[in-house]
Amino acid sequence: MTERADERGDISAHPPQAARSPRQTGAALGSLALIVFAILVAVFAPFIAPYDPNAQNLLGRMRPPGTVSRSFHYLLGSDELGRDLLSRLIFGARVSLFVAFASVILSGVIGVLLGMLAGYLRGWVEVVVMRLVDVFLSIPAVLLAIITVAVLGPGLINVIVVLALTRWPRYARIAYGQTLGVANMPYVRLAAFMGASAPRILLRHILPNIIGAVTVVATLEFGLMVLFEAGLSFLGMGVQPPTSSWGAMLSSGRNYLATAWWIATFPGICLFLLVLAVNLIGDDLRDRFDPRSQ
Repeated sequence: MTERADERGDISAHPPQAARSPRQTGAALGSLALIVFAILVAVFAPFIAPYDPNAQNLLGRMRPPGTVSRSFHYLLGSDELGRDLLSRLIFGARVSLFVAFASVILSGVIGVLLGMLAGYLRGWVEVVVMRLVDVFLSIPAVLLAIITVAVLGPGLINVIVVLALTRWPRYARIAYGQTLGVANMPYVRLAAFMGASAPRILLRHILPNIIGAVTVVATLEFGLMVLFEAGLSFLGMGVQPPTSSWGAMLSSGRNYLATAWWIATFPGICLFLLVLAVNLIGDDLRDRFDPRSQ
Protein backbone atom coordinates (compact mmCIF):
# COMPACT_ATOMS: atom_id res chain seq x y z
CA MET A 1 0.00 0.00 0.00
CA THR A 2 2.84 2.33 0.83
CA GLU A 3 4.70 1.51 -2.38
CA ARG A 4 1.61 2.30 -4.51
CA ALA A 5 1.14 5.55 -2.70
CA ASP A 6 4.79 6.44 -3.34
CA GLU A 7 4.40 5.71 -7.06
CA ARG A 8 1.39 8.02 -7.27
CA GLY A 9 3.30 10.75 -5.38
CA ASP A 10 0.80 10.74 -2.52
CA ILE A 11 2.06 13.19 0.11
CA SER A 12 0.39 11.24 2.88
CA ALA A 13 2.66 8.29 2.14
CA HIS A 14 5.76 10.22 3.23
CA PRO A 15 6.59 10.61 6.91
CA PRO A 16 5.72 14.04 8.31
CA GLN A 17 8.32 16.37 9.69
CA ALA A 18 9.45 15.42 13.18
CA ALA A 19 7.66 17.51 15.76
CA ARG A 20 9.78 19.77 17.89
CA SER A 21 9.94 18.74 21.53
CA PRO A 22 8.69 21.13 24.25
CA ARG A 23 12.26 21.28 25.58
CA GLN A 24 13.58 22.58 22.23
CA THR A 25 10.77 25.10 21.94
CA GLY A 26 11.24 26.29 25.51
CA ALA A 27 15.01 26.66 25.05
CA ALA A 28 14.51 28.70 21.89
CA LEU A 29 11.93 30.97 23.50
CA GLY A 30 14.04 31.43 26.61
CA SER A 31 17.09 32.25 24.50
CA LEU A 32 15.10 34.75 22.46
CA ALA A 33 13.81 36.41 25.63
CA LEU A 34 17.35 36.66 26.99
CA ILE A 35 18.64 38.24 23.77
CA VAL A 36 15.77 40.73 23.68
CA PHE A 37 16.45 41.59 27.33
CA ALA A 38 20.16 42.16 26.57
CA ILE A 39 19.27 44.40 23.63
CA LEU A 40 16.86 46.47 25.74
CA VAL A 41 19.46 46.81 28.49
CA ALA A 42 22.07 47.96 25.95
CA VAL A 43 19.72 50.47 24.30
CA PHE A 44 18.49 52.01 27.56
CA ALA A 45 21.81 51.70 29.41
CA PRO A 46 22.00 55.41 30.38
CA PHE A 47 18.58 55.16 32.05
CA ILE A 48 19.10 51.76 33.71
CA ALA A 49 22.64 52.02 35.07
CA PRO A 50 22.57 53.26 38.68
CA TYR A 51 25.92 55.08 38.39
CA ASP A 52 28.31 56.48 35.84
CA PRO A 53 30.32 53.43 34.67
CA ASN A 54 33.54 55.44 34.64
CA ALA A 55 33.08 57.23 37.98
CA GLN A 56 35.86 56.21 40.37
CA ASN A 57 35.58 55.91 44.12
CA LEU A 58 38.89 54.80 45.58
CA LEU A 59 37.42 54.62 49.07
CA GLY A 60 34.96 51.99 47.84
CA ARG A 61 37.32 49.88 45.73
CA MET A 62 36.83 46.09 45.55
CA ARG A 63 33.73 46.06 47.70
CA PRO A 64 31.84 42.74 47.58
CA PRO A 65 28.35 42.38 46.08
CA GLY A 66 25.58 43.87 48.20
CA THR A 67 27.75 46.50 49.85
CA VAL A 68 25.61 49.37 51.13
CA SER A 69 26.75 52.64 52.66
CA ARG A 70 25.60 56.24 52.80
CA SER A 71 27.38 57.25 49.60
CA PHE A 72 27.08 54.16 47.41
CA HIS A 73 25.20 50.90 46.94
CA TYR A 74 27.12 48.25 45.02
CA LEU A 75 24.63 45.55 44.08
CA LEU A 76 27.27 43.47 42.24
CA GLY A 77 30.29 44.95 43.97
CA SER A 78 32.95 47.36 42.73
CA ASP A 79 36.19 46.94 40.79
CA GLU A 80 39.77 47.87 41.60
CA LEU A 81 39.05 51.57 41.01
CA GLY A 82 35.80 51.69 42.95
CA ARG A 83 33.59 51.74 39.86
CA ASP A 84 30.15 50.16 40.10
CA LEU A 85 30.34 46.73 38.47
CA LEU A 86 26.64 46.59 37.57
CA SER A 87 26.84 49.89 35.68
CA ARG A 88 29.93 48.72 33.81
CA LEU A 89 28.22 45.43 32.90
CA ILE A 90 25.23 47.31 31.51
CA PHE A 91 27.35 49.61 29.37
CA GLY A 92 29.58 46.69 28.42
CA ALA A 93 26.54 44.97 26.92
CA ARG A 94 26.08 47.99 24.67
CA VAL A 95 29.66 47.68 23.36
CA SER A 96 29.49 43.91 22.81
CA LEU A 97 26.14 43.96 21.02
CA PHE A 98 27.01 46.97 18.88
CA VAL A 99 30.30 45.44 17.74
CA ALA A 100 28.65 42.09 17.06
CA PHE A 101 25.73 43.57 15.10
CA ALA A 102 27.91 45.90 13.04
CA SER A 103 30.55 43.30 12.24
CA VAL A 104 27.98 40.65 11.29
CA ILE A 105 26.15 43.05 8.97
CA LEU A 106 29.35 44.33 7.35
CA SER A 107 30.95 40.91 6.91
CA GLY A 108 27.65 39.42 5.75
CA VAL A 109 27.09 42.05 3.06
CA ILE A 110 30.65 41.67 1.74
CA GLY A 111 30.67 37.88 1.87
CA VAL A 112 27.20 37.32 0.42
CA LEU A 113 27.79 39.78 -2.41
CA LEU A 114 31.11 38.24 -3.42
CA GLY A 115 29.76 34.70 -3.02
CA MET A 116 26.74 35.36 -5.24
CA LEU A 117 28.88 37.02 -7.89
CA ALA A 118 31.28 34.07 -7.91
CA GLY A 119 28.47 31.51 -8.10
CA TYR A 120 26.49 33.28 -10.81
CA LEU A 121 29.12 34.87 -13.07
CA ARG A 122 31.60 31.98 -12.75
CA GLY A 123 34.76 32.28 -14.86
CA TRP A 124 37.61 34.43 -13.59
CA VAL A 125 35.36 36.04 -10.96
CA GLU A 126 34.78 32.64 -9.38
CA VAL A 127 38.49 31.81 -9.46
CA VAL A 128 39.59 35.11 -7.89
CA VAL A 129 36.92 35.21 -5.17
CA MET A 130 37.21 31.59 -4.11
CA ARG A 131 41.02 31.62 -4.08
CA LEU A 132 40.82 34.73 -1.92
CA VAL A 133 38.42 32.90 0.37
CA ASP A 134 40.86 29.98 0.62
CA VAL A 135 43.68 32.34 1.56
CA PHE A 136 41.67 33.99 4.35
CA LEU A 137 40.39 30.66 5.67
CA SER A 138 43.91 29.22 5.77
CA ILE A 139 44.89 31.80 8.40
CA PRO A 140 43.49 31.37 11.93
CA ALA A 141 40.82 34.01 12.49
CA VAL A 142 42.19 35.10 15.87
CA LEU A 143 45.72 35.48 14.51
CA LEU A 144 44.46 37.43 11.51
CA ALA A 145 42.43 39.70 13.78
CA ILE A 146 45.40 40.37 16.04
CA ILE A 147 47.64 41.19 13.06
CA THR A 148 45.03 43.52 11.56
CA VAL A 149 44.47 45.31 14.86
CA ALA A 150 48.21 45.70 15.26
CA VAL A 151 48.30 47.43 11.86
CA LEU A 152 45.16 49.56 12.18
CA GLY A 153 45.39 50.19 15.90
CA PRO A 154 42.84 49.48 18.67
CA GLY A 155 39.47 51.20 18.91
CA LEU A 156 35.76 50.53 18.51
CA ILE A 157 35.54 51.20 14.75
CA ASN A 158 38.77 49.36 14.02
CA VAL A 159 37.53 46.31 15.91
CA ILE A 160 34.38 46.23 13.76
CA VAL A 161 36.43 46.52 10.57
CA VAL A 162 38.84 43.83 11.73
CA LEU A 163 36.09 41.36 12.60
CA ALA A 164 34.33 42.01 9.29
CA LEU A 165 37.52 41.47 7.30
CA THR A 166 38.31 38.22 9.08
CA ARG A 167 34.83 36.63 8.93
CA TRP A 168 33.44 37.48 5.47
CA PRO A 169 34.87 34.32 3.80
CA ARG A 170 32.41 32.09 5.64
CA TYR A 171 29.46 34.01 4.21
CA ALA A 172 31.08 33.98 0.78
CA ARG A 173 31.47 30.20 0.79
CA ILE A 174 27.89 29.60 1.92
CA ALA A 175 26.48 32.10 -0.61
CA TYR A 176 28.65 30.62 -3.36
CA GLY A 177 27.44 27.07 -2.76
CA GLN A 178 23.79 28.11 -2.50
CA THR A 179 24.02 30.28 -5.61
CA LEU A 180 25.44 27.42 -7.68
CA GLY A 181 22.29 25.41 -6.99
CA VAL A 182 19.81 28.24 -7.48
CA ALA A 183 21.45 29.63 -10.65
CA ASN A 184 20.56 26.47 -12.59
CA MET A 185 16.87 26.61 -11.72
CA PRO A 186 14.52 27.05 -14.70
CA TYR A 187 13.04 30.36 -13.51
CA VAL A 188 16.51 31.89 -13.17
CA ARG A 189 17.48 30.78 -16.66
CA LEU A 190 14.18 32.08 -18.00
CA ALA A 191 14.74 35.47 -16.38
CA ALA A 192 18.19 35.67 -17.97
CA PHE A 193 16.77 34.60 -21.36
CA MET A 194 14.17 37.38 -21.16
CA GLY A 195 16.91 39.98 -20.72
CA ALA A 196 16.97 40.51 -16.96
CA SER A 197 20.22 42.06 -15.80
CA ALA A 198 22.62 40.25 -13.48
CA PRO A 199 21.92 42.57 -10.50
CA ARG A 200 18.18 42.04 -10.89
CA ILE A 201 18.57 38.27 -11.04
CA LEU A 202 20.85 38.25 -8.01
CA LEU A 203 18.59 40.46 -5.89
CA ARG A 204 15.15 39.28 -7.04
CA HIS A 205 15.65 35.58 -7.75
CA ILE A 206 18.79 34.28 -6.03
CA LEU A 207 19.09 36.25 -2.79
CA PRO A 208 15.57 35.40 -1.49
CA ASN A 209 16.34 31.70 -1.98
CA ILE A 210 19.64 31.71 -0.07
CA ILE A 211 18.71 34.14 2.69
CA GLY A 212 17.68 31.27 5.00
CA ALA A 213 21.12 29.65 5.00
CA VAL A 214 22.77 33.06 5.35
CA THR A 215 20.57 33.90 8.34
CA VAL A 216 21.62 30.72 10.12
CA VAL A 217 25.29 31.50 9.54
CA ALA A 218 24.83 35.10 10.67
CA THR A 219 23.16 33.98 13.89
CA LEU A 220 26.00 31.61 14.75
CA GLU A 221 28.57 34.21 13.73
CA PHE A 222 26.99 36.73 16.09
CA GLY A 223 28.06 34.69 19.09
CA LEU A 224 31.57 34.39 17.68
CA MET A 225 31.74 38.15 17.19
CA VAL A 226 30.87 38.69 20.84
CA LEU A 227 33.65 36.31 21.86
CA PHE A 228 36.17 37.81 19.43
CA GLU A 229 35.46 41.32 20.68
CA ALA A 230 35.86 40.16 24.26
CA GLY A 231 39.07 38.35 23.35
CA LEU A 232 40.59 41.39 21.67
CA SER A 233 39.59 43.61 24.58
CA PHE A 234 41.02 41.03 26.99
CA LEU A 235 44.35 41.31 25.18
CA GLY A 236 44.18 45.10 25.24
CA MET A 237 43.67 45.35 21.46
CA GLY A 238 39.96 46.07 21.43
CA VAL A 239 37.88 48.82 22.99
CA GLN A 240 40.17 51.04 25.02
CA PRO A 241 39.68 52.28 28.61
CA PRO A 242 37.80 53.87 30.18
CA THR A 243 35.05 52.47 27.92
CA SER A 244 33.57 49.44 29.66
CA SER A 245 33.86 46.11 27.87
CA TRP A 246 33.23 42.63 29.18
CA GLY A 247 36.56 41.42 27.82
CA ALA A 248 38.47 44.28 29.42
CA MET A 249 36.67 43.66 32.72
CA LEU A 250 37.76 40.02 32.57
CA SER A 251 41.33 41.10 31.89
CA SER A 252 41.44 43.46 34.87
CA GLY A 253 39.60 41.06 37.16
CA ARG A 254 41.93 38.12 36.57
CA ASN A 255 44.51 39.80 38.82
CA TYR A 256 42.08 39.85 41.76
CA LEU A 257 40.49 36.39 41.56
CA ALA A 258 41.70 35.49 45.05
CA THR A 259 40.54 38.71 46.73
CA ALA A 260 37.74 40.07 44.48
CA TRP A 261 36.28 37.17 42.49
CA TRP A 262 33.22 39.16 41.38
CA ILE A 263 35.19 41.49 39.10
CA ALA A 264 35.88 38.71 36.59
CA THR A 265 33.03 36.33 37.45
CA PHE A 266 30.05 38.49 36.49
CA PRO A 267 31.40 39.56 33.07
CA GLY A 268 32.21 35.91 32.37
CA ILE A 269 28.67 34.87 33.26
CA CYS A 270 27.23 37.57 30.99
CA LEU A 271 29.39 36.40 28.09
CA PHE A 272 28.45 32.78 28.69
CA LEU A 273 24.70 33.42 28.83
CA LEU A 274 24.64 35.71 25.78
CA VAL A 275 26.71 33.40 23.56
CA LEU A 276 24.74 30.35 24.73
CA ALA A 277 21.43 32.05 23.92
CA VAL A 278 22.62 33.10 20.46
CA ASN A 279 23.91 29.59 19.68
CA LEU A 280 20.61 28.02 20.78
CA ILE A 281 18.73 30.41 18.48
CA GLY A 282 21.14 29.53 15.66
CA ASP A 283 20.56 25.81 16.20
CA ASP A 284 16.81 26.37 16.17
CA LEU A 285 16.99 28.31 12.90
CA ARG A 286 19.23 25.66 11.37
CA ASP A 287 16.69 22.97 12.21
CA ARG A 288 13.91 25.03 10.67
CA PHE A 289 15.74 25.85 7.44
CA ASP A 290 17.53 22.51 6.99
CA PRO A 291 15.77 20.59 4.17
CA ARG A 292 17.00 17.30 5.65
CA SER A 293 14.68 17.83 8.63
CA GLN A 294 11.66 17.98 6.36
